[in-house]
Amino acid sequence: MKPIKKVVFPVAGMGTRFLPATKASPKEMLPVVDKPLIQYAAEEAVAAGVDTLVFVYGRTKNAIVDHFDKAYELERELQERHKTKMLELVRNIVPPHVACVFIRQAEALGLGHAVLCAKPVINDEPFAVILADDLINFSDKPVLSQMVDIYNFQHSSVLGVERVPEDEVSSYGIVSGDQLKGRLQEVNAIVEKPPVDEAPSNLAVVGRYILTPKIFDLLETTPRGAGGEIQLTDAIAQLLNEQRVLAYEFEGKRFDCGNKLGYLQAQVEFGLDHPEIGADFERYLNKLSTEEVRSGNSPVAVTGEIGAKTGT
Repeated sequence: MKPIKKVVFPVAGMGTRFLPATKASPKEMLPVVDKPLIQYAAEEAVAAGVDTLVFVYGRTKNAIVDHFDKAYELERELQERHKTKMLELVRNIVPPHVACVFIRQAEALGLGHAVLCAKPVINDEPFAVILADDLINFSDKPVLSQMVDIYNFQHSSVLGVERVPEDEVSSYGIVSGDQLKGRLQEVNAIVEKPPVDEAPSNLAVVGRYILTPKIFDLLETTPRGAGGEIQLTDAIAQLLNEQRVLAYEFEGKRFDCGNKLGYLQAQVEFGLDHPEIGADFERYLNKLSTEEVRSGNSPVAVTGEIGAKTGT
């Protein structure tokens, strides 16, 4: 089996839940502390040994292309001002050995269609898919690296999953499976956004996939499903009839940065982890826990001790 060397980033979505912030700027460029969401996703891919980043983007997403391109004027100005650290940050968005490929998705027809757009670059290789909205903090190893380890041993498609509350089941692709070992299951069913009373489990697929190239053949014949879009979940359901698919409950904490609350939670926890500002930020939050802050004319009590990196 060929190794995982390519990752697809579907970044053509409109980001309507963050309007007006995303009216002119892609949601994937929203910063968490000092890096945009898409850069965290790219760094996770590079850490897993990937050497080709494939961005499937729409016509309003040129800022993503610019972010991963060389910025001659900015680099020259930083060099002239002897801002060496900042210059290195700008130059090392991705390492020199990593290639960035940009594919224009002419029409947003769903996640499955976005993945299919990458077929000319992926060819007959296994590949990964990362949704930048799902930002995952980790302690030992990035999630995609965990999944690549499983793929290298099992030689099967791998879905990153986590258990979600029942009232959120209808927002995800949901799988059921047979327990293999530890955090690993063999998938026997997958359905896109089922009603809670029809869901096979509460195990949700959350923005990390490793797929074999067979998925392209299936996506080419997959009819439009939920929302009138070509759903990657529907193609994976067909893949189950031909190949083994695994579900892996990854180690790490996911933040759904596709909604405002998840995005703010990520800001807090990544801020607490930040080597430059973490200690000062923690002191500030702990101060808020004992004071009243005002929002407009209404006092808002902020209660509970923040504590370092509690996740609450």
